[in-house]
Amino acid sequence: MSLSGFSELFFFFIVYFIADKEISKVRSKFVEKVSKPILKQLLDDLLEDRLLNDGEVESVLEDNTNKADMARCLIDIVRKKGTRGSKMLIDHIKTRDEALHAELFPDSQDQPASPTNKTWSNRLIPVSDSERTEKMNDPDIYKVSDKSLKSRVALLITNRNFTDDNLTRKGAEKDEENMLNLLRSLQYEVVKHNDLTAKDIDKALLEFTRHPKLKETDSVFVVIMSHGKRGLILGVDHKIDKPDEFPIDTIYKYLGPNKCSKLMDKPKVIIIQYLYFLLLHLKTALRS
Repeated sequence: MSLSGFSELFFFFIVYFIADKEISKVRSKFVEKVSKPILKQLLDDLLEDRLLNDGEVESVLEDNTNKADMARCLIDIVRKKGTRGSKMLIDHIKTRDEALHAELFPDSQDQPASPTNKTWSNRLIPVSDSERTEKMNDPDIYKVSDKSLKSRVALLITNRNFTDDNLTRKGAEKDEENMLNLLRSLQYEVVKHNDLTAKDIDKALLEFTRHPKLKETDSVFVVIMSHGKRGLILGVDHKIDKPDEFPIDTIYKYLGPNKCSKLMDKPKVIIIQYLYFLLLHLKTALRS
C-alpha cells in the first residue's frame, strides 16, 4: 500500500469517527423531521448494504406504532453498529432527501464529498510543534499522548507459501516489506507472522489481544494478507476439497470490548488484502 493510499484510508477513518458523533447529535431532529416514506427507503438501503438484517428491519416496522418510534429504533440500531453504520446512514439520508440532510448536517455542505478531491503526498509529512499543539487542544481531535505513541502496536500476518503450490502469492514479500516500513514509520511495534493456517491466524490474533502494550496504546493496526473469499481469509493449508478458512468477523469479535476491553474506544484499523479465491481457481483451471 502506498502512503497516499494510507492517507486516504485515514481520511475515511476520520470521516467515520466524526459520523458516529454527528449521528448522535441529530437523533432528536432526525426523529422529528424524517418522513415515513424516507424512513422505509433508508431501511431498504441499509438492508441492501447488509448493515441491517431482515429481523432488524421487521423490528423497526412492526414493533413500533408510529413514525417517531420507528425513527428512534432505526437510529439506535445503526448507532450500535459503530462508525461505519453511522456513515452509511448519513450517506443514504443525503441520497434520499438532500433537504433533510442539509438541515441535519449544515456544516457538511461546504466540505468536499470525497478524498479524491484532495491532493495526497507520497510521503509522511511531520507537523510542526505549533500545529501539533493546536490540534491537541481541539476537542474534536482524538488525543494522542507521548506515552500512547510509544505504546503503539500492530499485527501483520502475511501468507505467501501455501501447501498447494498453485496458491503461492509471488511478490507478497514486497507487500509485506512496504507495510512493515509504513507501520514502523508511524511508530508502531509490529508483531509479524508468516504462512499461517486458519487455526494459527486465530491463535495469533487472540495472543495479540493480550499484548501488554494494548493498555497504553492510542490505536492498533491489524493487517492480514493472503487469499480469501467473501468474509473469509484462507490459511496456507487450504485446498478445494479441504478448506482452511478463517472468518473475518472473528477479528471484530476479538478486538471488541467483550474480548479486549483494553481497546475500548480506541481506533482499530483493520486492513485485509486478498486475491478472491474463486477468480484464482478459475485462472488455475484455465492454465491446466
